[in-house]
Amino acid sequence: MTDPANPDPARSFGSVADSYERGRPSYPAEAVTWLVGDEPVSVLELGAGTGKLTEVLVGLGHDVFATDPDDAMLDVLSEKLPDVRATSGTAEQIPTGDSLYDVVVVGQAFHWFDQAKALSEIGRVLKTDGRLAIIQNERDERIPWVRKLGRLIGKPDSAFDPTKILDDSGLFSAVEAKTFRHWQVVDRHTIQDLVVSRSNIATLEPQEQEQKRREVLAFYNDYGRGMDGMQLPYNCRAWHAQVLPHAQVVSTDSTHEVGETAERPSVPLAKRTDTAVRLPRVITDPDNGDDDLLIDFR
Repeated sequence: MTDPANPDPARSFGSVADSYERGRPSYPAEAVTWLVGDEPVSVLELGAGTGKLTEVLVGLGHDVFATDPDDAMLDVLSEKLPDVRATSGTAEQIPTGDSLYDVVVVGQAFHWFDQAKALSEIGRVLKTDGRLAIIQNERDERIPWVRKLGRLIGKPDSAFDPTKILDDSGLFSAVEAKTFRHWQVVDRHTIQDLVVSRSNIATLEPQEQEQKRREVLAFYNDYGRGMDGMQLPYNCRAWHAQVLPHAQVVSTDSTHEVGETAERPSVPLAKRTDTAVRLPRVITDPDNGDDDLLIDFR
């Protein structure tokens, strides 16, 4: 269980769900289309949070089932997207049946998973020839003011790459990757939300959170942009790989080697509703869970 004195960063977002929704960037539709395809498909989203990626997927016509271990995050998602099926669940024990989805998508969450367990489960729920799609926003800290913001936040927002993990699993085809450039408009309010929603800030004591919020607001005010805001540049990095046939029968039992077939129980299909309202919530696994560049405000 999580030690109350040392909160689990992976489970810290529920306490700042509203700030997360207001302050975090979305994802460019071009990137999501590259990941998932042009035609509508069935999509399972892991770590859906407040629905930043969900909203783009739905806008592109995909049928999305959203899961996240945090009810507070999903409450925001369901208020925003009431027609999307959503329920509590972890990537390590996905609350749905076998071979049901064309694509499993993960936005800004893959690094939180127990990846060996999660990849086995993802293989289980994907259809034959199904695809795993991972997407991650990273601030472009080549720009001086963005790099300064990164130092204030106190946690790097780069260097994530799941390629080796997927390759080493033996469960997926060669990984394809592509990067998309986009910008998030931030003003003096939303830049504070952006910072407060960071896991390393959300786990601080309230007075420390307030101090960090004041530091970031002073940083913003120094630029004199007021309510005009400025555009925070991101590199949106995307990866996808096709599930291999044997991944759909890989055992989650630690006594079996990767790729060895074994009997494994099917996880019951999550309850569906005709009106596609939010599903009853069941937490399935509570224990796991360069300075020479010009200033770029765009």
